[in-house]
Amino acid sequence: MLKRAVVLMFCTILTAASGAEAQNVLVVSAWGGNWKDSLEKTLTTSHVGRLYISDGLVQPLDMAKLPNAKELAKEAIRSEYHIGVWSYVYTVVYRPDLVKEEITKWSDLWKPSLKGKIAMPDFDPSHIITIAALMEGGNETAWEKGQKKLLELKPQIAAFYATDAQSQDLMKTGQAPVQVMLSVNAYHLIDQGLPVKLVQPADYPGVIGIDTMTIMTGTKKADAAYQFINLALSKDIQAELVKSLKAGPTVIGTPVPANLAGQPGIFVSPAQWKERAYIINDEVRAKNLPAWREWFTSNIVKK
Repeated sequence: MLKRAVVLMFCTILTAASGAEAQNVLVVSAWGGNWKDSLEKTLTTSHVGRLYISDGLVQPLDMAKLPNAKELAKEAIRSEYHIGVWSYVYTVVYRPDLVKEEITKWSDLWKPSLKGKIAMPDFDPSHIITIAALMEGGNETAWEKGQKKLLELKPQIAAFYATDAQSQDLMKTGQAPVQVMLSVNAYHLIDQGLPVKLVQPADYPGVIGIDTMTIMTGTKKADAAYQFINLALSKDIQAELVKSLKAGPTVIGTPVPANLAGQPGIFVSPAQWKERAYIINDEVRAKNLPAWREWFTSNIVKK
């Protein structure tokens, strides 16, 4: 019944008790693919939320109306406007049946043995740009420090992907058996029986993504929206999200299946959030992403 409750919460409506269902539908946004298949989700990413905030599209949250947020990881409180409901990481994922040399670090991507075997996203290069910068003493603010390192990685790249489906297909066919990949997609492939391994990098943490909930400015359905968010932050729903989506909970103390405990993207304690997650500054990422894409496309994607 709990699984059914999760699906209903995310794919149907929250209505007032008056019975005027058609007038009280809570409209939410969603992505497709295996994300939609898991729970018909209704969120945006934290840096995109920053763009919503700067455009005045969302309103500050009244935390008093969200009692289940009291145990949120501090990293999940992205601003007074948006809070995280689950997490994941972009990390190194590979097929050990096709890549015999063990991969344990981000820096392993530069090994000559991986030439022509790697895929990564071209639509958002934030993750590899940040990692390359960190390797050269920079970060997302001083990202230019990693440009030379990124150019050195270019021969390693077999393909780029623009969607989750393309990423998964490249891994399935073996065309790109090593990827900078979203952890949720890797777990999805494992569920399908594909032998893939997620790396907990020993040199730098996985680059985290936090999907957030907001309430649109001027909405007439604020009460329903608060109910929706508060329900998503209950430990029962959080636990079900972990099991069904393989994303990490944002509420500390959420029970996690034994096979996922301690795995990349699954954080259950403040220490794990601190040690295993690199969080790109949302404002820096939102501001710089167009420039990052332009540089990455011109210098890395183009032949």
